[in-house]
Amino acid sequence: MQSMAWKIRRGVETVMALFLLAMVALTFADVIGRRIVGKPIYGANDITEHLMALVVFAGLPLVTAAGAHLTIDLLDKLVSKPWMAWWRVLVSILVTVVLAVIAWLFVKHGLNASRIFEVSQALRVPRGPLYFFMAASCALSASAALAVAFTGPMVDPEDTHEEEAL
Repeated sequence: MQSMAWKIRRGVETVMALFLLAMVALTFADVIGRRIVGKPIYGANDITEHLMALVVFAGLPLVTAAGAHLTIDLLDKLVSKPWMAWWRVLVSILVTVVLAVIAWLFVKHGLNASRIFEVSQALRVPRGPLYFFMAASCALSASAALAVAFTGPMVDPEDTHEEEAL
């Protein structure tokens, strides 16, 4: 039986895939319209911009919970084996703090965008809600980073990350 966290993860992954498919279809249709018909899709850049933000920031908590961020192990060689677990906890706490600060900055930007009625260039879509979504994503990612610090990453035990050669 799958836990609720895994069901949410699968749901978010599905929505992200649909957003990505929409971006590809929109870009394809826009290029065809521009090159063949001579009429691009009005506002395609605005829609693509918003979809890209939604895909990236919807995926951020998933990547953080899985402990799948790109890492550089320059300092890992300086840390002895017994201290490595503490080093990983320290790094996860640092990531938590950084993501929390970014979330706070997005909240500030969202409040400012709402106050000045900031909108996208062509379609006049309000930017405030997008900034608040980004802030929520970063806050959720900060929570996930803190959980990873103490419980380890959320990995699928059935997924061995091994790919079979053709």
